[in-house]
Amino acid sequence: MASSSSAPLRVLTGITPSGTPHLGNYVGSIRHSVRQSVAPGVESFFFLADYHALIKVQDPAVIQRSTLEIAASWLACGLDPERVTFYRQSDIAAIPELTWFLTCVTGKGVLNRAHAYKAQLDKNIAKGEDPDADVTAGLFMYPVLMGADILMFNAHKVPVGRDQVQHIEMARDMAQRFNHQYGEHFTLPEAEIDDAVATLPGLDGRKMSKSYGNTIPLFASRAYLQKQIASIVTDSRAPGEPKETEGSALFQIYQAFADADETEMLRKAYAYGIGWGDAKQLLFERIEVEVAPLRKRYEALMSDPAEIERILLIGAEKASALSQPFMTRLRHAVGLRNLAAGRDKGSAKAAKVAKPSFKQYRERADGLFYFKLLDARGETLLQSRGFASPQEAGRTIALLQAERDAALATLAAQLEPIDTEQSRAVTEALEALAEATTTTDGS
Repeated sequence: MASSSSAPLRVLTGITPSGTPHLGNYVGSIRHSVRQSVAPGVESFFFLADYHALIKVQDPAVIQRSTLEIAASWLACGLDPERVTFYRQSDIAAIPELTWFLTCVTGKGVLNRAHAYKAQLDKNIAKGEDPDADVTAGLFMYPVLMGADILMFNAHKVPVGRDQVQHIEMARDMAQRFNHQYGEHFTLPEAEIDDAVATLPGLDGRKMSKSYGNTIPLFASRAYLQKQIASIVTDSRAPGEPKETEGSALFQIYQAFADADETEMLRKAYAYGIGWGDAKQLLFERIEVEVAPLRKRYEALMSDPAEIERILLIGAEKASALSQPFMTRLRHAVGLRNLAAGRDKGSAKAAKVAKPSFKQYRERADGLFYFKLLDARGETLLQSRGFASPQEAGRTIALLQAERDAALATLAAQLEPIDTEQSRAVTEALEALAEATTTTDGS
């Protein structure tokens, strides 16, 4: 489903709630993504991938706590829920349904090639165990769930690390297969990799990672932050001896937080033989300047889980306003339809009676032109607001008939408000009307 050139670029970011975020997460993902989320012409979606977390974590308390911490972290770092759609994956009821639709068009051979699945198989084979030992269906189907996350909102770009590019390619494959089978419904997503985003070394010089146990928590207390920085591994060169910036974990971490002038200052200090203790103090002070205000906001959010829950539920409403009408359209596309809306070949008269219809009229009170969408029983499903001319009303009807659920959001200012259930009924009626019109034209 190609997007209009004037439509905003949709960027979708998934965040798996698995543990407390560290400085590497902040520099490598959070800070950059938050800045990009307010770029002009961009419509940003951020979701907490709690369904994904269930693949690795079976402790309910850990899932709940981690979801709270990750949500608080992103909000504390400046993610604005007023400007982006920030939601919890498990609050979007259509995600599992779309996962099943995609499962039915995805070849097992595609999933056999998924990196995570293959890594587990290789590990089992190396240990002389059954290749599928400890492989859950969740691990195997993970790429399909990720595909549903992306395709549900027809994201154009998905920021990922290089190790995740395969999943975006698999989502493209799912979209193409579905589109080929059922018509053009999905945009083909693209991976977005920003090589300028820093990868931080950890305390031991290796990449900062929970699996290495070398991380510095993002919102550690001031005292603990200083203690952790003091433990960064350095060489044995004494104060007064020139030091190399190349390969220095301490210098690389400083560079990720400092501006060009500050970085150059530390580079010269290395050349002049700054002591490691002084260099670590400079790093601590530079990080603290940036992190301290975020830590204060984070602590306030963590002390008020109800506020985070409120924000996520509002985000879920925004996301569902898009996902539910789209899912109605997909259900119709695959044949999960209102049985009464189909044409009864044995009775053209019955088909005509069952067909929804538009009614246009003019109000004497204000002289404006209106229309209604009526169901097969003559009940009003959708009511327009007033138009200056019948031609304007007619063009709006034509747009609804052409774009159906997509037009409901575009034309919201010209229509009386409807809730989620009404939106579903309107979409079904428009689909039924389109089908009846197509059948009539072809008969």
